[in-house]
Amino acid sequence: MLILLSPAKSLKYDAPLSCKNFTLPHFAKETKKLALELKKFSVSDLEKLMGISKKLAELNCERFKNFSDKFNFENSKQALLAFDGDVFKPIEKEKFSAADFEFAQKNLRILSGFYGLLRPLDLMQPYRLEMGTDFKKTVFEKDLSVKNLYQFWGDKISKQLDLEGSKYIINLASEEYFSAVNPEKISAKIINIIFKENKNGVYKIIGINAKKARGLMTNFIVKNKISDPKELKNFKIEKYHFAKEMSDEFNFTFIR
Repeated sequence: MLILLSPAKSLKYDAPLSCKNFTLPHFAKETKKLALELKKFSVSDLEKLMGISKKLAELNCERFKNFSDKFNFENSKQALLAFDGDVFKPIEKEKFSAADFEFAQKNLRILSGFYGLLRPLDLMQPYRLEMGTDFKKTVFEKDLSVKNLYQFWGDKISKQLDLEGSKYIINLASEEYFSAVNPEKISAKIINIIFKENKNGVYKIIGINAKKARGLMTNFIVKNKISDPKELKNFKIEKYHFAKEMSDEFNFTFIR
C-alpha cells in the first residue's frame, strides 16, 4: 500500500534532525534541469510567475541560484522533516521510531513540482515551485518546450509509482498534485480519501480541515503500520468516522 501526499509551501530547516538516515531523490537529473532554467528568472520574474510577494520572490530567487547537484546536511534535509505545512504538522515525525521511519520510507511518497516524487528520507534543498505553475511565454517554455510542470514530468512520476509494485495507492494528495499522476499507467488500485464537514446539514470539503485530516490519516497509517485499505475505515480521530453511505471501493469518505 502506497500513500500519496502533496508537498507544503512552509518549510522548516532549523529544527534538530530526529533521524540521521537519508536517501537521494530519484529524479535528481530532472530537478537539476529545472533549477538551471529557474536560475534565469529574476526576482520580478518569480514574483509574477508564482504570484508571490517581493520578499518571497527574493528568497526563492536565492534558493534557485544556490541550488547544488550535491545533496548533504549542509544544504538539505529529509523531505518528511523539511515540509511543515498543514498536512505535515499532524504527522508526529519528531516522535517516529526507527520502525516508523522505515515504514514511511517504504509506503509514503510526496509529489513535488520541483522533485517529481520524494520518499520521506530523500534529501531536499529548500524550494517553492507549485505543480500548477504556468510557464507560458517564459524562457522555460522556450528552452524546455513545455508550458507547465505537468508536461515537464509527463508520465515519469506515474511510471515510477508503478515500479513500486504496490497493490493499492491511497490518494491523500490535492487535486493539483494528483493531476500529475496518470492512473492509466499504474496497475495498482487507486483509493481516494475524502474528508467532509457537516455545515448546516450539508457535508462539504473544507480545505484547511481536509489538509489537516490528510496528515492525521498519514500518521494513523504509519503508527499502526497499516497495509490493508480496509483498516483505514477504523480511522476515528478528531471526531471523523467512515461514512459507508458516501463511499465506494474507489472512494473512502470520512465525515464529522
